[in-house]
Amino acid sequence: MSDLIVRPLVAGEESLFDSMPDPMLVGYGAFGTTYATGDYRPEWTWVALRDDVVVARAVWWAGPDDAEPKALDWFDFTDADAAVHLLRTAPFRVEYSIPLPPNWREDPAVHAAATARVDAAKAAGMTFLVERYTYGWTPDCGLPERPGRLEFRPEPDDDVIFEVFRRVNATSVDAHVRRTIAEHGLDASAQEDLDILRWMPSPREWWRLAYTPDGELVGLAAPVHTYRHPVVGYIAVVPEQRGHGYSYDLLAEATHMLAAEGAPKIVAGTDVANTRMAKSFARAGYPVTQRRIDLLP
Repeated sequence: MSDLIVRPLVAGEESLFDSMPDPMLVGYGAFGTTYATGDYRPEWTWVALRDDVVVARAVWWAGPDDAEPKALDWFDFTDADAAVHLLRTAPFRVEYSIPLPPNWREDPAVHAAATARVDAAKAAGMTFLVERYTYGWTPDCGLPERPGRLEFRPEPDDDVIFEVFRRVNATSVDAHVRRTIAEHGLDASAQEDLDILRWMPSPREWWRLAYTPDGELVGLAAPVHTYRHPVVGYIAVVPEQRGHGYSYDLLAEATHMLAAEGAPKIVAGTDVANTRMAKSFARAGYPVTQRRIDLLP
C-alpha cells in the first residue's frame, strides 16, 4: 500500500475537497451545505491522500474574525484508518458535531455512515458527549401564542447576565454545561455561556430577562443571529421558577422577536434528554429537522 499524505489545502486547491465521492447521508452535506457555501478556509481544510486520491477529508470552521477554528464541520472518508490518522495529525482540538436526519437510526445506510464517523472520531481520541434535537421554525409553522404572563426587559449589564447563567447552570441538565462545571467549575460555565452570546454578530440589545408581574426574575431569552442563520441562542429558567412552563413563554418571546426581524427560518436545539424543553419546542410549533451528535476532543 502506498504512503499516506496528510496535509491542508492551499488556495486554489478547493476542488480537491469535492473529488472524494460521498453519498452525503449525514453531516452538513446531507442538508444542502457544500464546501463552496460553507465559508471554509483552505488552511483549515485537511485531506488524506493515497496515490493522489483523497481517501479522507476534514474541515474546521469559525467566524470570519476568529483566528482559530471553533468546530469540526466535515469529516468524511473512504478509508477509516486514514481518517483517524488525519484527525490525529491536524493541529485542531475542537468539538465535532454531526448533523443527522431525525430518523437516522431507522435507515441502515444512514446509521452505518453515522456510526463510522463516530467510531473514527473516537479512535482519534474524541469522546461522545450528547445527542441533541435540532429544530427549524419557519413562518409556515405559525407564530406561537404569547401567554402574556411575563414582562420582558433588556439587560445591558453583563454581570447581571453572568449571575443568571450561574444560577441556571447550577442545576442544569445540559450536557455541555455539566461537562464545563465538572472540569472547570460553575463560574467557568457561566462565563462560557456569556462568551458564546457575546460572540454572536447580532445586537446585544436583543437579549431579554423575563420577570413575573411581581418583579421576580424568571429567566433569560436570547434570540440571536449566528454567522449563518437566526437562532434561539438561549432559553433558561432560574431554578426557583421551574415547574410553571415558563420555558415556553421565553421561547415564544424569542420567536416573535426574530420573526419581527424578518427571519425566514429560526434554528434551535436542545439535548434529547431535556424532555421539558423538547415539550416547549413542540408546543411552540418547532419541528425536529435534524438530530446531532456532539463529540469532544
